[in-house]
Amino acid sequence: MSSIPTIPTIDTDILILGSGGAGLFAALHAHQANPNLNITIAVKGLLGKCGCTRMVQGGYNVALAEGDSVERHFMDTIEGGKWLSDQDLAWTLVSKAVERIHELENELGCFFDRNPDGTVHQKAFAGQTFDRTVHKGDLTGIEIINRLAEQVWSRGINRLEEHRAIELIHSKDGKSLAGVLMLNMQTGQFVLVRAKAVLLATGGGPTMYKYHTPSGDKSCDGLAMALRAGLTLRDMEMVQFHPTGLLAGPGTRMTGTVLEEGLRGAGGYLLNGSKERFMGNYDPRNERATRDIVSRSINSEIRAGRATPNGGVYIQMSHLGPENVRKQFKGMVERCADSGFDLANDLVEVVPTAHYMMGGLVFKKDCSTELPGLFAAGEDTGGVHGANRLGGNGVANSTVFGGIAGDAMAHWVATQQLSECNMDEVMASIQEHETPLKQLPGDIESIRDALAECMWDDVGISRTRESLLRASQTLKQLGSQLKQMGVGDIQREYSNTWQDWMNLQNLILVSQAVTQAAIARENSRGAHYRDDFPEPGSLEDSYYTAVNFNNEELKIENRPVQFTMIKPGQTILVEA
Repeated sequence: MSSIPTIPTIDTDILILGSGGAGLFAALHAHQANPNLNITIAVKGLLGKCGCTRMVQGGYNVALAEGDSVERHFMDTIEGGKWLSDQDLAWTLVSKAVERIHELENELGCFFDRNPDGTVHQKAFAGQTFDRTVHKGDLTGIEIINRLAEQVWSRGINRLEEHRAIELIHSKDGKSLAGVLMLNMQTGQFVLVRAKAVLLATGGGPTMYKYHTPSGDKSCDGLAMALRAGLTLRDMEMVQFHPTGLLAGPGTRMTGTVLEEGLRGAGGYLLNGSKERFMGNYDPRNERATRDIVSRSINSEIRAGRATPNGGVYIQMSHLGPENVRKQFKGMVERCADSGFDLANDLVEVVPTAHYMMGGLVFKKDCSTELPGLFAAGEDTGGVHGANRLGGNGVANSTVFGGIAGDAMAHWVATQQLSECNMDEVMASIQEHETPLKQLPGDIESIRDALAECMWDDVGISRTRESLLRASQTLKQLGSQLKQMGVGDIQREYSNTWQDWMNLQNLILVSQAVTQAAIARENSRGAHYRDDFPEPGSLEDSYYTAVNFNNEELKIENRPVQFTMIKPGQTILVEA
């Protein structure tokens, strides 16, 4: 064990963990508030080239068009979230989105698609009463991240690329956050970063499921670190499944990647294995029902034995005209072509795929948390979306709250000093994360596969107490198997095997939180569906689940939702 003085230490005013929409916006806003601040962005991959925002296809929800309103966007968000949202957070999202979209266009130089009259084009997305999704074709995230990254590079903000956050480190007196223990993945060495303020913006990424949309390096690191640091997560049972993940067959990583919601918004059909359109049997909105309903409907068709050859359903676009489809959905047509499918002319197999976590860290609308010095934004946070996120509200969430976090942190650090880190926490974490290097190597891949099967089968689109208790036992076994399994005395630089071990450690812990929260919610709301409790329960008595991790045990508590702006059955819309 290395002695304390040999750990390299970096000091910075603000440390941002993650370089998606939330992290980059926070960096730019903090820099704008005070250009003299020392701001550091740490990212597991390369800045501008990784993270979930870059993968956003569909677009950005914002009330811009004539006839739409912030109030209408708010009601869609609250009703889509089945009345579990923190209403102050939801209002912040919809009202600030208007400001943020102008910032993206006018200050950052994003080009979004236009109507012939020059106004911004907004397309239809499911679960909304108005076409309000701003987009750049079907590759909106690349446009946003490219422009944000350019601005960050031009401002000389510090970057720690290929650095992985390992542990949130408290101050010596335990009253605040003092820094973050990082791992330099290039060298395999630990680095301690002390900061006056830290932003948790690592993104969610439910890659513990067999079919998932985020890239494999996403492993819920932020949520796992928050749990280990004693912080409270909410709504963890609410995992969103996107209805249409590409089903490319076994042996390819393309399976699970999203075929975007705009396909259904534009009039695409879903067909079962018998090539019959089925959504009308489940919801009068047909293919434009919300993601949870469409995912469950597809799941029901599959369970009833009406699946396609690879175990999914078909999406059909050809009736809209192949030329039109190629023009409107260039990115999706190319994505399918890469896997040997012709979206414009033929049927393509799809399957629901784990996409987004509505749950996350409890935080306030200024992005502060219960731990002084720790701020959070984006998919690491809970409360904005409630039980279900509307498509197009995700990138709005990241950029809106990322900007707010940057402003709040710049204000916070003006009165703060760097704190001394609790070195016992640092050394304990290093010891734990070096342990697999001292143990005989085992079959890590088998644990990953078992985790994926367990979460898909038992904590998936439809759940029961029996399946959840079974998952709880499986996860406990997988956790202890991983702890006993090493990676061997391998080269630490760029070690994928060691990284996989750490990814799995975090994924198993967060999977346990999802499972325990799902056991606690004995009703069906939004993304959480219990076959044994199919009713939504009383909306007036709505509660959210809160989970803590103390002494290696997860504790769940149900807390009442505060209807701060509007109660179920009411509306803030004023009909003309």
